[in-house]
Amino acid sequence: MKKIELLAPAGSFEKAKIAFQYGADAVYCGTSSLSLRTRADMKDDDLIKTIKYAHSIGKRVHVTLNIFAWDEKYEEIIEMAKLLNELKPDGIIAADGGVIEVLKKYAPNVDIHVSTQANVVSLQDALFWHKIGAKRVIMAREMNKEQLKYIMENKPEDLEVETFIHGAICFAFSGRCFLSDFLSCRSANLGDCAQSCRWSYNLYAEEKNNPGEFMPIETSEYGTSIFSSKDLCLIKELPEIINMGIDSVKIEGRLKTEYYLASVINAYRNAIDDYEKDPKNYDYTKYLKELEKVKTRGLTTFYFNDRNNKDIQEYTGKQYNEQYEFGGKVVEYDKEKSIIEIRNKLQIGDLLEIIVPNQIEPVQFTIEKLWNDETDEEINEISPGVKGQKVKIKLPIECKKDWIIRRKK
Repeated sequence: MKKIELLAPAGSFEKAKIAFQYGADAVYCGTSSLSLRTRADMKDDDLIKTIKYAHSIGKRVHVTLNIFAWDEKYEEIIEMAKLLNELKPDGIIAADGGVIEVLKKYAPNVDIHVSTQANVVSLQDALFWHKIGAKRVIMAREMNKEQLKYIMENKPEDLEVETFIHGAICFAFSGRCFLSDFLSCRSANLGDCAQSCRWSYNLYAEEKNNPGEFMPIETSEYGTSIFSSKDLCLIKELPEIINMGIDSVKIEGRLKTEYYLASVINAYRNAIDDYEKDPKNYDYTKYLKELEKVKTRGLTTFYFNDRNNKDIQEYTGKQYNEQYEFGGKVVEYDKEKSIIEIRNKLQIGDLLEIIVPNQIEPVQFTIEKLWNDETDEEINEISPGVKGQKVKIKLPIECKKDWIIRRKK
């Protein structure tokens, strides 16, 4: 069985370290202004640190340079290509044919990965990019499994294939959307999407014989989210994907929290490893249980199993989890009083779960005592009043720095 790559998002250097700690083989991260998540906290210095750190521990970094560029962007693109040629990430993700031509000229030492934004939906399309010089194609999320199987069975052996398995889905075709630019002058294709599809809208009906007279259509108090999709989740289908020979499976979410990354990456890391060890007894439900704890929208298999699947829209606009939230992150372990950087209110009696790398079952415990981080004084509760707020707490097991703790609401 070919070893499949688990590829995780990294919106910052700190998030990259979390991703690697919880089992990612590789991360993808953006340039500071030339990727489709320009609001991610990944400046050029952080990108350099991420690449050096990853290579020092035997991991990989794919850099996104996947905007659809206006002519005035090319001077900056050329300079970034030169820098990446020196830094030698493991791949550059691009979608724009002009950008790819620049990369071939100015970053010849780095593999080109064709972004999902390029809408690769066929073998012929994949062959075109391979002929152009691409090492890998990242398939459009609209494809179903039969289409993927056909490509895997007929592609050149040296062309790698990557596909998404988890995370947000754009309502537009492979994310090529103009709604954000139209409504808020923020172009999704230049990396500044306002996620207008997730907004709630008030709807009105106009009777054609009475133009100008609008009657409101009854919805909830928040309107209706007619463009918002559920999140992709292919944990059940993971064995099929592995057996196809797919080279890399990708988790979406460069703007997600460290808590989200730890939970999702750990679930898929365990699922992949368990299936490779014992494929006959693969039980997706225990991994899905963990993914359910961190979801903020409904989950869907999108079109992977059925092109006619209609269970893909999130009409309620819900973007929160009613059961669990980010509790904190381990800063320093001590047998009696460990230091935790908190992310939400903690108090005596709270039920917490430690997300342990390479272990699917979290370690549960109840807070019995809390101590002020500076004075060592016993306290009953603490709220994150300032960034980096810390507290001391007794942990039930030995923990490493940056292990994530979730809180049951």
